[in-house]
Amino acid sequence: MLVKTYCAEVMGLEAATITIEVNMTRGVQFHLSGLADTAVKESYDRIRAAIANNGFKPPMADLTINLSPADIRKEGSGYDLPLAIGILAAHGKVSESMLGDYMMIGELGLDGKLKPVSGALSVAIRARKEKFKGLIVPQENVREAAVVNNLDVYGMDGLADVISFFNGSSIYEPTFVDTRKEFYERQSSFDLDFADVKGQEGVKRALEIAAAGGHNIIMIGSPGSGKSMMAKRLPGILPPLTLAESLETTQIHSVAGKLSCGTSLISQRPFRSPHHTVSQVAMTGGTNKAQPGEVSLAHNGVLFLDELPEFNKTTLEVLRQPLEDRKITISRARYTVEYPCSFMFVASMNPCPCGYYGDPTHHCVCTPGQIGRYLSKISGPLLDRIDLHVDVPVVPFGQLSQMKPGESSAAIRERVIRARNIQTERFSSLPNQGGVERVYCNAQMTERMLHLYAEPDTQSLEMLRTAMERLSLSARAYSRILKVARTIADLEGSEKVQSHHIAEAIGYRSLDRGDWAERGL
Repeated sequence: MLVKTYCAEVMGLEAATITIEVNMTRGVQFHLSGLADTAVKESYDRIRAAIANNGFKPPMADLTINLSPADIRKEGSGYDLPLAIGILAAHGKVSESMLGDYMMIGELGLDGKLKPVSGALSVAIRARKEKFKGLIVPQENVREAAVVNNLDVYGMDGLADVISFFNGSSIYEPTFVDTRKEFYERQSSFDLDFADVKGQEGVKRALEIAAAGGHNIIMIGSPGSGKSMMAKRLPGILPPLTLAESLETTQIHSVAGKLSCGTSLISQRPFRSPHHTVSQVAMTGGTNKAQPGEVSLAHNGVLFLDELPEFNKTTLEVLRQPLEDRKITISRARYTVEYPCSFMFVASMNPCPCGYYGDPTHHCVCTPGQIGRYLSKISGPLLDRIDLHVDVPVVPFGQLSQMKPGESSAAIRERVIRARNIQTERFSSLPNQGGVERVYCNAQMTERMLHLYAEPDTQSLEMLRTAMERLSLSARAYSRILKVARTIADLEGSEKVQSHHIAEAIGYRSLDRGDWAERGL
């Protein structure tokens, strides 16, 4: 007897429909074909135990199972449930009448309980595209998958529930998630606030500019000056996610298996802060299952690298292309996948190996050579891609002891949103060119856009020429200064970029100054 059930294989952010063909004849052998990995091959042992522990006798027959298309590699434990239902249907224990209308995913425990799997959101999107009536997932994945509308999503606790569903012995209701209501309710709830930060007004100004234009930023300061504290509060001043951005971000985290149980949509911009021992593959993505890396998990949010010179230099260099292209292509022998990675890059570092160079309260024990070698761990091409270099001074005791809170994140966020709205209106008038992604903030402007929207006047041009000569700036640094100046002008509500905007933008290039290691912070 031949029975078909349906599942999906997640490849990158997309999913491909997999047809599971189960043929049962007289005999005692088991055959599984279709390029299955070890986890899929081992599923038969879990399925037999689950069937037996749910009151059914495992079939004593010759089973031939094919996973079609056979040229796609099948990986993971999500095939357990559709395989089990297919075997039971071929054995006559499950009705076949509705099997063609539903896609299924889920890992089975030996007791028949369903365990969560990764990529449920991508599978749900595929099921709707293929016009399946519904999708059956483990209960822990149901809210994640139910985000997709026009698809009945059922969360099941175990194999017995799925059997009852197909046999019609029990009635189950699909899960409904009011996506928009939940999304907007949780958008403005932040645990960390800039009101807790005492002093550092100059650094907060730089972070506001970075948030308003989507610029990359690096903070240089002694230990305890507040670099990490302020970086962690940056998502609270970024504009709220749009529903489309939220769906894309949730899909990436779903594929990576990073969603908490019961989560429907990610409503706040992600903040990723990998340890400096992170590997190159963990940063960019890959491994055997083409998992997204840290750069993709930070998509639409912030990637924060604390103590930047402590990271492996090879790991840092692989960031150069994602910072420019805002997407990353992972190519391996068996697959090629592309993930989006449009994030704000935020980094922090000490000014020297001991951390106290230029600190008025501590004595630095580093030689100029040690400082130079420490700074040389960050390459010039990577620094060129960072728009703002900000010195973080030590906060005096008088400011630390003040009881008055600083400006709140909500107030800063209002100004950032106003500046972003100006940019959205500006770039929305541009024609949508084929193959070119639409620009949403100043940091994404092309050279042609800089000539249109950030052309400096004669006085500003002379100021830029002097800065280029004295600081030996590259052409990319020149473009970065113009982009930052455009953002400063937007925060001010100015239609044109003026000389004081250019001057402030040049001031945020501290690491480009050749005498940096000799002058102190």
